[in-house]
Order: sequence, then structure tokens, then C-alpha cells
Amino acid sequence: MTGGLYSPLRLRSGAVLPNRIAKAAMEENMAGEGQLPDGRLVSLYRRWSAGGTSLLITGNVMVHAEALTGPAGVVLDEAAPLGPFTEWARAAKSGGAAVWMQINHPGRQVQADMPGVVWGPSAVGVDLGRLSRNFGRPTAMTPEQIRATVERFAVTAARAEQAGFDGVEIHAAHGYLLSQFLSPLVNQRTDAWGGSLENRARMLLDVVRAVRAAVSPSFAVAVKLNSADFQRGGFDVDDARRVIAMLEPLGTDLVELSGGSYESPAMTGRSADERTRAREAYFLDLARELVETSPLPLMLTGGVTRRATAEAVLASGVAVVGMGTALAVTPDLPARWRDGREADRPMRPVTWSNKALASAASMAQVRHQLRRIARGRSTRPGTLPAYALLREQIGQRRALRRYRAWLSAPRTAPARAGR
Repeated sequence: MTGGLYSPLRLRSGAVLPNRIAKAAMEENMAGEGQLPDGRLVSLYRRWSAGGTSLLITGNVMVHAEALTGPAGVVLDEAAPLGPFTEWARAAKSGGAAVWMQINHPGRQVQADMPGVVWGPSAVGVDLGRLSRNFGRPTAMTPEQIRATVERFAVTAARAEQAGFDGVEIHAAHGYLLSQFLSPLVNQRTDAWGGSLENRARMLLDVVRAVRAAVSPSFAVAVKLNSADFQRGGFDVDDARRVIAMLEPLGTDLVELSGGSYESPAMTGRSADERTRAREAYFLDLARELVETSPLPLMLTGGVTRRATAEAVLASGVAVVGMGTALAVTPDLPARWRDGREADRPMRPVTWSNKALASAASMAQVRHQLRRIARGRSTRPGTLPAYALLREQIGQRRALRRYRAWLSAPRTAPARAGR
């Protein structure tokens, strides 16, 4: 038992989280002009910060301007102005929460109509049957591209610290680039980045080393890792155990456990694997296995909506409880729990038989609530999934036009004094 929900947690970097509840990353897809955070993200995170959560982890911030999961992604690279990010961090910390920036590269999980690059460890595309055509065909990364991408992660982390964030979370889960390198199904390389788990983990470990070297010792560095991919022959819980052990000597503060990918979206409760709980705390059984040997504190995300479930997660030995959808519906849920109250309503379930479409609709529902919160409105958890998905598709088309124009325009890194 790690302590109650409202007990503090000291991390190895020296930071202290006042309670054990974190807002896990949700891909907001709310970038403004120039792929920058604007008033909507500022408003959204100010609301969350006032809701009693001790740690806010942002949605994906992309390290490579030419590689986004979707056209409304936020980009922080060497050419991005820091002002909007400073305002975002200030709002997120306004209520006493710490804020970490999740930094990511999508690899092959890029929509087919997106400009830019589609990279992966190997030329193995996303396999979703008929829906596979919705994703670009990847090319295998060269050693030079791998090393340049490692440096991009370090640049983004350093600039996040300069902007006032308290830490970063390196995304190595959910089938994104670093997760692709870890997967024996996607990574079919025969060089130093393929084959054994030690080789497949090389890029992730190099990223962590580069990030840790680029930031101050008091700046938190966390990793989001799949407990399993939930695909036969893929990255599994034993692999996760070994990777966590590899991360420990590199100055990692925390490992967040999740699971799945676009091909097996367990992170939305859509995996058929019996080890995930379709009701709540999807990955708790796997987390219990990993807690036994983990040298690092673990955070568990996926399906937590009630205080009793959160307490059960902590009782398993997990150090931090992460919530996403629950806080998209009820942004002040941690404060409610402290007062002995629960959420008023859950999100409307998506019961579509096609898992990929159902996962997309679930995420669209969540983002619909985030946009409402950002506009100062109350949430509507009963929103129809089809309506949320349609609204999102319309918004994505507009964002794609903006992104194409932005990507084609010249960009210049700011003077060093402003970096």
C-alpha cells in the first residue's frame, strides 16, 4: 500500500505531488494558429488545475513539425515561439497542480492525407483491414533519422522546461514511434535497433538519456509505456518488466502504464484480451504483476471513474492513479472525491462492433467535452458518438488546410536568448 489518495508522493527529481491523482494525457487536437497552444488550451488547463488534481499531463506535443498524428496537433520544436507555451504552463499551475508535457512522435500512425513524413522502424503499415488505407505507408528510418529524432525529443524537453513546465512524459505507448520500435511485430530491423529487446529498446533509452541530459536535475522525466500491446506475438508484460528495469538507472522519475495501439485499442477499453477489465481499471491485473518487481513508482491509467476503483489501484502498490475520460466529463472529480461525492453522469458508452471506429468515436466524444470545457460550458456526457465523430471530422478538415499552409511556409528558429 502506497498511502491514501490524498497522501503526497516525492519523486527522485525532488518534486512532491500533493496527492496521488493525475490527469493522464488525452490528445486534445486543439492547436491554434501555427500549431501552438491558444486560449482554449489555457482555459481548459486552468479549469483542471482548480479541480484538485495534483499532476496534469498534457496531450501529445509533437517533437517533429512534419510528423503529426492529426492536423490540429501542438508542435514544440526549435523554431516554435515559447510565449504560448509559457502561458499554457502558467494556467495549468494556477490552482496548485504540477504540469508535465507529454512529448511524442507518431511514427507510422499518421493519417494518409497528412503532409510531411511517415516513418517507422520498418516499412510495416498500420493493419486495420479496410481502414488501413486511412494511414500513410511508412518508410524505415535511417540511422541518421533515428539520431535526429532522439535530438528532437531533447530539444522539446529543454524548451518545455524553459517555458515553465515541471516535467515531461516521453510517450512510448499506444503504438506511437517509440512503441513501434519496442514491438517485435512492427520492428523488423536487423541492425542495432532491431532483434533483441535490448536493441528494440535502444531508441527509447537514448531518448531518455538525451532528455535527462538536456534538462535540470529537478525537472521530472517520466515514460508512458504499454503494459502490453494486446497483439499475439507483440510487446508483452515480461517485456514491460525488463524495459522498466532498463529505465531505472537513467534518472526516470515515474513510469505510466497503459496498453494497446490503433490496431488493438485497449486504452479505450476495446481490447478482447481477458487481462483488461472492460468495466474499470483496464490494466490493473497487469500492473499488479509489474509492481512486484518495478524499481520505479508506477502510474496506472485506463478506465478509472470512481473513488473506490482509484483506492483499489493504490492498494495494489501503484503510486499514482491516472484518469482521462473521467476528468473530461467531471473536471473537478478529485475535489468531489475529497468531499465524498462522485461524478454526476458517465460518458455515453460506444457499442459499435467495429473496434477501430468505436475507438475513434470514443476519443471524439472525449474531445467534444474538452472543447466545451475550454469554452466555459458544462460537459454533455450523453452526446451521441456519431455526432461527436462528425463534428470532429469537420474540424479536422479545416485544421488540415491550416496545417498544410503552415508547413509549407518558412520557419526560423528564435534567437538563442529567447530559447
